[in-house]
Amino acid sequence: MNKKYLYIRGTIAAVVGVLSILAFTGLFYPVQIFDVQLSALLQRVLVDFSLFAGILLVGLMVITFLFGRVYCSTLCPLGLFQEFLMLLFRRKIPVQKNEPYKYFLAAIAFGTLIGGTICLVRLIDPYTLSGSAASGAYLGLSVLFLLTVLVWFKGRWFCSNICPVGAVLGLVSKYAFNRVYIENDKCVSCGLCAAKCPTGSIDFINKTVDNETCVKCFKCMSGCRKSGIHYGRKAKPAVPFNPSRRCLLIGGATLAIFTLAVKGGIDFGKAVASKIKKAVLPAGAGSAEAFYNRCLNCNLCVQNCPMKIIKKANGDYGTVYLDYTDSFCDYDCHKCSEVCPSGAIKGLTLAEKQRTQIGLAQIDEEICIKCGLCVMKCPKEAISRQNGDFPHISAEACIGCGACKSACPVKAIDIWAVEKQKTL
Repeated sequence: MNKKYLYIRGTIAAVVGVLSILAFTGLFYPVQIFDVQLSALLQRVLVDFSLFAGILLVGLMVITFLFGRVYCSTLCPLGLFQEFLMLLFRRKIPVQKNEPYKYFLAAIAFGTLIGGTICLVRLIDPYTLSGSAASGAYLGLSVLFLLTVLVWFKGRWFCSNICPVGAVLGLVSKYAFNRVYIENDKCVSCGLCAAKCPTGSIDFINKTVDNETCVKCFKCMSGCRKSGIHYGRKAKPAVPFNPSRRCLLIGGATLAIFTLAVKGGIDFGKAVASKIKKAVLPAGAGSAEAFYNRCLNCNLCVQNCPMKIIKKANGDYGTVYLDYTDSFCDYDCHKCSEVCPSGAIKGLTLAEKQRTQIGLAQIDEEICIKCGLCVMKCPKEAISRQNGDFPHISAEACIGCGACKSACPVKAIDIWAVEKQKTL
């Protein structure tokens, strides 16, 4: 019985882990598992006022209130990566202090997000860092290396004391309906449960479990030989909520930081938006300014683009962007809008995508040889040529897909970004 929850949790985690690897490598993504990532959900609610995303967000909180932080041990890609490292290292993690500064980090991250920019969130969000690492981006790979070192010494300390998503879910989990607890009458203080805990949440000397940092991996229960540790509704009523002076001070400071972060997010979003270089963006991105403040840079669209024209952020562009150097945007594809979990790339039907102008083609007549290939390749019939003249591009029909540029044998065509995407 002690291993029942461990097996259930392990099975779900294994399935999600495999699906995550397939999705991040662009091999297979029919199941939208990343639509339930907390930061992406919150972003979708704010960007699109999505009712469905709001329901999922509330559902995630309800699940956390009922079962604790199962999200962190089953659905979070970065959490699963740390779980894998823990299996490799097999180190005992000492009891760890529940640090308050994670609330401040969460207040800053989500405050600026609500203020209008996701720039700070993508530097610390676990889902974003997972995608960044899987796509080979320097930020993600650097964090993965540091995280590996951290796991070696402190287990899942990132989850319990740094992660902003963990901080929010931890506060809910602290008062969850079902919690991990120790039965004093059965516990012999052997420490086997604490030796299995990846977050250092179990104090076997005092026979307590910190359910705020506990990620509900259930390894502790499988290690106990006396059936002294359980998961469920504790028979004895929980201690009523009675915050100490220290808790009130931390809560007040967190609220103040959150308020300042919301205001800072508004100002910062406007400041960076005015300095963004224009780039051709995936259909549904809107404008470069809006996209910069919305894109998580999880690179899921990069990995899943069949034409491989969506590129990772670099020194010139702070978000993903389109590069027509080697290919073009397939007229019959809208994969990027299908896989984007945050709403930064608006979910468009194929028909809507085919009418969305993301750029405008321009022909250099000094290079053009009047071969007419661009006329034949344009899926919108936006290019015409009469009586051997130079091809003419209709600005009212061209969507900037780049098919003409790819077909041109002398590279006489360029695609320029539009100020704001529009439906033709």
